[in-house]
Amino acid sequence: MKKSFLVATSIALLACQQQSNDDLKELYSLPKKLKEVSGIAYFPETHLIYTIEDSGNKNAIYALNSDGKLAKTITVSNAANVDWEDITKDKNGNIYIGDFGNNDNERRDLCIYKVAKNQLNKDVASAEYKVSFSYPEQTAFPPKKKEMFYDVEGFFEQGGYFYLFTKNRSKNFDGTAFIYKIKNAKGTQKAVKIGEFKTCDNYNHCVLTSATISPDGKKVVVLSHDKIVLFKNFKGDLFHKGTQTEIKLNNFSQKEAIVFKDNNTLFIADEKTNKVGGKMYEFKLK
Repeated sequence: MKKSFLVATSIALLACQQQSNDDLKELYSLPKKLKEVSGIAYFPETHLIYTIEDSGNKNAIYALNSDGKLAKTITVSNAANVDWEDITKDKNGNIYIGDFGNNDNERRDLCIYKVAKNQLNKDVASAEYKVSFSYPEQTAFPPKKKEMFYDVEGFFEQGGYFYLFTKNRSKNFDGTAFIYKIKNAKGTQKAVKIGEFKTCDNYNHCVLTSATISPDGKKVVVLSHDKIVLFKNFKGDLFHKGTQTEIKLNNFSQKEAIVFKDNNTLFIADEKTNKVGGKMYEFKLK
């Protein structure tokens, strides 16, 4: 569910560079019916952005054209929207929906749905399969208030695996975030913790709302309400051990979704809250 924020600072002893940037360009207002956008995926060959909404909304994928107009609504007939928090795609254009929103850290039905590319031209699609998972480190549902690490709002697919970035809801928030790796295959899979990092101790500015990887696989970006953190120069999938740059967006809103347009450009979307937001933005990395 919503009301998130997160960015990054590695737990490894790596210098965190800082760069201020005002290049957040507003592209268009999102359709009024999309009040709680929670994730976006981009298809450069059609210039379409596919988006979803989170809990309390329809089990549907929405395609937006380059003007922000609603081009298509695809109902996913065999997938319930318990709390859809992010959407991503693989190199073949198949879409994945992360039903892993877990505000209270008590869910036992966390999953990811695959919607094959050939289903995206239909009004009613069927998910090809579901990937179910749990976190081995979580032994209580819910855990103690100081150990509520098991909500997720950002993920991506890369090389046949999903990478999930957790949202810390613990009492006395200190910015700790975990990275989990899950095999992209039908059935119940094991979530493997591959690393962790810290953000700042201000929840409103330093809790993760989305994550994305560049088309060439060389950059990973995590999003908060007013900044992004860029990971580069990592080896394999140890993203948190690469160099990291915090980039201020100089714009505070309920930003919930991010995706690479190309290797140096990002799309970012926010919810409309108290007449603020409800936009799609473009941001160029320097």
